[in-house]
Amino acid sequence: MDQGKQIFLLIMCLQVFLIAAVTDPHDFAALSAVKSNWQNTPPNWIGIDPCGSSWEGIQCSNSRITSIVLSGMGLTGTLTADIGNLPKLQNLDLSQNMGLTGTLPPAIGNLKNLVYLSLVGCSFFGPIPNTIGSLTQLISLSLASNKFNGEIPPSIGNLLNLYWLDITDNKLTGTIPVSNETSPGLDLLVNTGHFHLGQNQLTGTIPPKLFSSNMTLIHVLLDSNQLSGSIPSSLELVRSLELIRLDRNSLNGPVLLNFTGLTNLSQLYLSNNKLTGPMPDLSGMNLVTYVDMSNNSFDASSIPPWFSSLQSLTSLIMERTQLQGQIPDSIFSVAQIQSVVLSNNELNGTLDIGNNYGAQLEVIDLQNNSITEFAQGSGYSKTLMLKGNPFCAKIGSTENYCSLLQQPNTSYSTPPNNCVQHDCNSDQISSPNCKCAYPITGTMHFRSISFSDLGNASYYISLQASMMDAFQSNQFPVDSIALSDPIMDEYDYLDLRIEVFPSNSDSFNRTGFSMITSQLNNLTFFQRPSSFGPFYFTLDNNDYFSGPNKSSNKGIIIGAAIGSSILVLLLLVAGIYAFKQRRKADTATEAAIRLRDPFASWDRNESAGSRPQINGVRCFTFEELKKCTNNFSDANIIGIGGYGKVYRGILTGGKVVAIKRAQQGSLQGNVEFKTEIELLSRVHHKNLVSLVGFCYELDEQMLVYEHISNGNLKDSISGIFKTPLKMNISTC
Repeated sequence: MDQGKQIFLLIMCLQVFLIAAVTDPHDFAALSAVKSNWQNTPPNWIGIDPCGSSWEGIQCSNSRITSIVLSGMGLTGTLTADIGNLPKLQNLDLSQNMGLTGTLPPAIGNLKNLVYLSLVGCSFFGPIPNTIGSLTQLISLSLASNKFNGEIPPSIGNLLNLYWLDITDNKLTGTIPVSNETSPGLDLLVNTGHFHLGQNQLTGTIPPKLFSSNMTLIHVLLDSNQLSGSIPSSLELVRSLELIRLDRNSLNGPVLLNFTGLTNLSQLYLSNNKLTGPMPDLSGMNLVTYVDMSNNSFDASSIPPWFSSLQSLTSLIMERTQLQGQIPDSIFSVAQIQSVVLSNNELNGTLDIGNNYGAQLEVIDLQNNSITEFAQGSGYSKTLMLKGNPFCAKIGSTENYCSLLQQPNTSYSTPPNNCVQHDCNSDQISSPNCKCAYPITGTMHFRSISFSDLGNASYYISLQASMMDAFQSNQFPVDSIALSDPIMDEYDYLDLRIEVFPSNSDSFNRTGFSMITSQLNNLTFFQRPSSFGPFYFTLDNNDYFSGPNKSSNKGIIIGAAIGSSILVLLLLVAGIYAFKQRRKADTATEAAIRLRDPFASWDRNESAGSRPQINGVRCFTFEELKKCTNNFSDANIIGIGGYGKVYRGILTGGKVVAIKRAQQGSLQGNVEFKTEIELLSRVHHKNLVSLVGFCYELDEQMLVYEHISNGNLKDSISGIFKTPLKMNISTC
């Protein structure tokens, strides 16, 4: 393979590399503009090629940016409209960056290919832009735990692919939008599995149109708002429902739902409303595990039979629900029951727990009722609270169950895995595998659970195992997970501390950290045990990389700098090559133009004046005349004068010509040479040789004449050749 071909192949390989690596310039410009409004961006965000240089959190396809995942990176600043100039973006996760503030730009609606949008745990405020409804490919919309205000955009109803809608814990106001003749609404989201709208300031009624039989909703969370009016009976049409949270509102009127059709329902929260009428009947709801209807004004009634018939029930919370009469011991014998809370009612008579109470029964809270006697032969030794009943007033507070001292054990902490823990540095923590490290720490907030025994380790062990399986199967750098300090918060969410420890190191790198914090807000990342409902995660250590791990970033910075330098060098080589190729192309183009128009060069040469006015004369290239004279060989010299030499040449077509080549000292000015060409091209006589063409390039001036094979002037004068004399007028 000759050298030219080798160079060509090398350049082609370089071009392929550059095409594959170099980020689309429009995407780079957009990301650079976004970056300019952020602080604490990843240290390897340097250079001009986010895709080829593997900028932290950036993923690309075909040189286009498709994913930005920067969860928990400690970013501060605002999100500008420039984000809308990344049309191929599919995943945008900026969650757990409390320093990100400002409004969400309407240009977010330009991201037509966006599938996942997560801004959980930031500080965005202002209205959610109506343009959010343009993201028709969106599957997950997570805007929880910000400061968004204003109304829910009705345009969200256009997101027909949406599965996950989470706008919990904001300051949203107004009513829940449903569609009408001129506007979409949430009722159109028939493919959505999750309506998480809790902890806002929504008002008005729950629109009956919001629910229909063709919906596939699994979770409806409208808790902790200011909703009023009755619970729409249309809710019973959604047969796929597993969780209903309508607690902590101002809902009123009777509950007219027919629950028998909701055969998948597991958890029902109706507490802290103003509901009236008969207590809802849950007979036949065999999958129900958790029921809380506390603090409502139902009609006074005795304990209904369904209290004892729901064999999956773990938690029965019915405080202040107008219950009265004797307590049947059958409610304590439900197989899975853990908590029976019937405080602040009008229950009376003798309390008899019986001998067949459930093995998992941990709490019986009957405070502030009218119980007069207690049959103590049951042997029940777990948490029993009877304070505020006539029975305790009679015997005093000598028994623990008549005081507030007896509380259930809700403590838990992941134990060591058959190893001996040892002291770590002050800023390190010992993992379950007894390794000192810097873990990711935070809190998982479960918006519902199917149990109430918070001290039962089996729940947390199964949760820990399922999370580890997910991390390991996805090859995340996780060594172990520790769970601790379960507590029910003011919203009846289970708050659970979590520590995620790194593998093969004492700290996470930035990629691992961001990936893990992102997945801790992903409901579908791991297969949760059925005991745990939907959740979100809040991060403790937003400053993870500004503390003990800061030094580990030096390698990233150095590596990024080297990578960028190599890229710049490659671009420089490519630029030089492209420049040379352009020069060659321009030369070839000029040659082609010259063949079509021999005098075009005169138009570009200011000193030459206008082009020669000639006809029938050819413009030769230097290479053509060099070739036809065998590189101006001395063997082809047929004459020498003060101006230079005359060569015999044979053109490509076989025509023999005489080529007069001016030497350097005899070169004319451009104007003079042009004038000579014009003159010679116009003079025609039988005794004069004709001008065939000329060459005017590379500091050469050559005239090409027809060749006379009958000798020179001397031969003709001496009579050696008896042919008509022809002269070259330029020699006269």
